[in-house]
Amino acid sequence: MKRDNFKIAVFAGDGIGPEIMKEALKILKIISDKKKIKLQLGEGLVGGCAYDRFGVPLPDPSLALARKSDAVLLGAVGGPKWESLDYSVRPERALMGLRRELDIFANLRPIVVFDELLDASPLKKNIVRGIDIMIIRELTGDVYFGKPRGVKKGKDGKRRGVNTMAYSEDEIRRIAIRAFEIARARKKNLFSVDKANILESTELWRDVVTEVGRSYSDITLKHMYVDNCALQLIRNPAQFDVIVTTNLFGDILSDEAAMLTGSIGMLPSASLGDKTALYEPIHGSAPDIAGKNIANPLATILSVALMLRYSLSLPREADLIEEAVGETLKAGFRTRDIYQKNKKLVGTEEMGNVVAKKLCKLIN
Repeated sequence: MKRDNFKIAVFAGDGIGPEIMKEALKILKIISDKKKIKLQLGEGLVGGCAYDRFGVPLPDPSLALARKSDAVLLGAVGGPKWESLDYSVRPERALMGLRRELDIFANLRPIVVFDELLDASPLKKNIVRGIDIMIIRELTGDVYFGKPRGVKKGKDGKRRGVNTMAYSEDEIRRIAIRAFEIARARKKNLFSVDKANILESTELWRDVVTEVGRSYSDITLKHMYVDNCALQLIRNPAQFDVIVTTNLFGDILSDEAAMLTGSIGMLPSASLGDKTALYEPIHGSAPDIAGKNIANPLATILSVALMLRYSLSLPREADLIEEAVGETLKAGFRTRDIYQKNKKLVGTEEMGNVVAKKLCKLIN
């Protein structure tokens, strides 16, 4: 039986987070009202704003809210205001904490180039036209969580920084299974990216992904070294459909791929676990433009679409949101980051209003 009642944790965060979240929630309310879906929204603090109030970036009430929710919708965290803090309480630790505590291990970053934004890409139109790539990044292993880590002074008084790149077979296997399943629902082509010729941890990565692939005979699996993948994303991005890779490599490659679209402000993300998931735009908190009504809310709105598709099992409603964003771009509306000559320059709120109007027409 299809559910019609969901609990959503909403963390607007820092910088432009509250502004873009406001527009995303407009879209979510339309879906809720028009489709008769009951959404229980619980708001909490994470990041710098949480530190200012509680002294920690991920306070217990916020973590408890996330744990009892079907999904988490996040704006952005961080900013220069908190850069002088100890590493352990910087705003970004909230993200690490949510990933760890909720066991969120698979980050999905769809890289889609809209025809209307071909001119915004730094690459030639013939290279990026029609690009639709899904990058799947493992989230709970690698140097981000490996131990030992830290900066210590040796006997000679000189400092030494250490981060440990480590993966277990189980960690690799579960992200590989998720990647093969996603590839099966797309074009059945999967690239696994590693540095197996140098790093033993990714030699294991390649071995386990290959083993998992034997159970997916309908999927074409190819292995690629990370440096070659970085090159190929610029040289010939059309060859890629689904890419699965490690935490560190995925962090870098997905930001590189983001620029194929012309603006990082256009890209959503989904971070999935077995029980819950977190959805957020991949851009940062952009404190320099916070409160100026010029931030692009489309990545956050598209993150809502991902949430409907992956956590709420509402694929049709997700399609409608994505279609509304496409119609908005076709109509020529642009925020500053994607502005083109002779287009309609609008602010954060107006862009959200236009998408909302397009969505209402599509639903009706």
